[in-house]
Amino acid sequence: MTDTALPGEAGKTRFADNWRTLKTLLPLLRAHRRLLVAWLGFLAVSSAATLSLPFAVRLMIDHGFSQAESGAIDRWFILLFGVAAVLALATGGRFYAVSLLGERVVADLRRRLYEHLLYLDLAFFDRNRSGELVSRLSADTEQIRSMVGSSLSIALRSILTFLGSATMLLVTSPRLAAIAALGIPLVVLPIIVFGRRVQSQSKQSQDRIADANAQAAEVLGAMPTVQSFAREAHESRRFDQAVEQALKTARKRIRMQSLLTASVILLVFGAVVFGLWMGAKAVVGGQISVGVLSQFVLYAVLGAGSVGALSEVWADVQRTTGGMARLRELFDERSAVAATANAVRLSHRARGDVVFDNITFHYPSRPNAAALDGFSLHVGAGDTVALVGPSGAGKSTVLQLLLRFFDPQAGSVRLDGTDLRELDPQSLREQIAVVAQHPVIFATSAMENIRYGRLDATDEEVRAAARVAEAHEFLTALPDGYQTQLGERGARLSGGQQQRIAIARAVLKDAPVLLLDEATSALDAASERAVQTALGRLMEGRTTLVVAHRLATVRHADRIVVMQEGRVVDQGDHESLFAQDGLYAELARLQFQAD
Repeated sequence: MTDTALPGEAGKTRFADNWRTLKTLLPLLRAHRRLLVAWLGFLAVSSAATLSLPFAVRLMIDHGFSQAESGAIDRWFILLFGVAAVLALATGGRFYAVSLLGERVVADLRRRLYEHLLYLDLAFFDRNRSGELVSRLSADTEQIRSMVGSSLSIALRSILTFLGSATMLLVTSPRLAAIAALGIPLVVLPIIVFGRRVQSQSKQSQDRIADANAQAAEVLGAMPTVQSFAREAHESRRFDQAVEQALKTARKRIRMQSLLTASVILLVFGAVVFGLWMGAKAVVGGQISVGVLSQFVLYAVLGAGSVGALSEVWADVQRTTGGMARLRELFDERSAVAATANAVRLSHRARGDVVFDNITFHYPSRPNAAALDGFSLHVGAGDTVALVGPSGAGKSTVLQLLLRFFDPQAGSVRLDGTDLRELDPQSLREQIAVVAQHPVIFATSAMENIRYGRLDATDEEVRAAARVAEAHEFLTALPDGYQTQLGERGARLSGGQQQRIAIARAVLKDAPVLLLDEATSALDAASERAVQTALGRLMEGRTTLVVAHRLATVRHADRIVVMQEGRVVDQGDHESLFAQDGLYAELARLQFQAD
């Protein structure tokens, strides 16, 4: 099968896919019924006024210029102007309604897509680059605005005008209309042939644009690395190549769209000229009047113009369908850890008793390598348990399963005796506070960064949390105090200060379960002392799981669990583990000697 064919089942399937894709817009359009009705009403009035113009011109020619009715010429010109005035007002109303409808539909689409993305599981974000997702939120949705706010209106107006013109051509002169109709199959053929290619190439073009955007977002977010390696020229060349690839794909689409438009216009107006030639001969032969020929000509021009506009709009619709297909792919994504219909929401503060029961887990991106294999662990309410071991032992995976970022393939994780798969993920995560090795600092004020831990906290509660986290002193020394903008990723703060902001956030959340993932591994000695003091306060009265490479930071944990290759190989306190001369003793000697 070639690209130019659209036969049988393949054509039906493609049409069904296109219709399913565009059907995504229907709920968004129904949400704005008033604008939709206003648009359709103005569209009907403007189309009726457009179709009335040729008839008004015929009356003006046949009667306004007649000597027998010379006194009526003013009336016919007033009628013509009245039709034009109605057309102008209706067109203005149609443009306002459909443009505003397009803006609102795109705003709703972006909101729904963004909300949908926020609730997808981490495996989805492992598979997709953030820059590409942002491109879909911006470039692809912008295409929808163009279609709803412009192309769709032009398409419906052109269809109504074409149908009305075809009807009036039959009424005006059936013979000439039959001659003009001979060109219709010739017009439909290039639309079928080229339309499919335009849609396919439009999707490829959007994919290439998304690739370029994703690459730019990745590099701009890693500028310290780029500049430290003096790779500005290299990255510029890479982006040039990505943009050139997008341009190459767009050039193919534009070429096909241009061929489609040119073919349709040539064929349509060829049929019109042939009809005019036949009409002119009929006028000379006395078979029709000049007014009738003028009416026929105007209806033919309106119909031809409508078909020409439809050919351009059809290409736009094909391009938009490609963009919508990309958006539909995102909407079709489902989270593997979404709340079930009967999921339990925790209405009380959890005690914090945590059990990992014979867990086997493989990351979706690494299905052949077990991150945890037969892993079991019980952390009593209020206990502090440290997880230690070499890189890749599965320590951070334990925390991710407790947060239910993933579900294990075998075994179960329980909080206060309830399997996490029975809990609503949002409700579960409200019971857990996290301090990570590289905390996320948002590009807003210090006050709002800490308040992220509990959105309804007062300013004084935020300051109290900062004092517990040893952050109050350096925050008050900033130019605008707590209202100082911290910059993207906390660029205005040192690593230790960022860490204390994250601790203050966790203090404010006041969750019964605390997860510390390498919270001090990247800090200097002075910062580590301040952070350790803050962490000591934060851990009081909470169930705490600590992941640490630096064993000196976990010597005072209630229990130290030694992990290797996804399994628990030993556990106990520091002294007993060190005395056993096993893996823990080996790790401890290497670190303490280095220190």
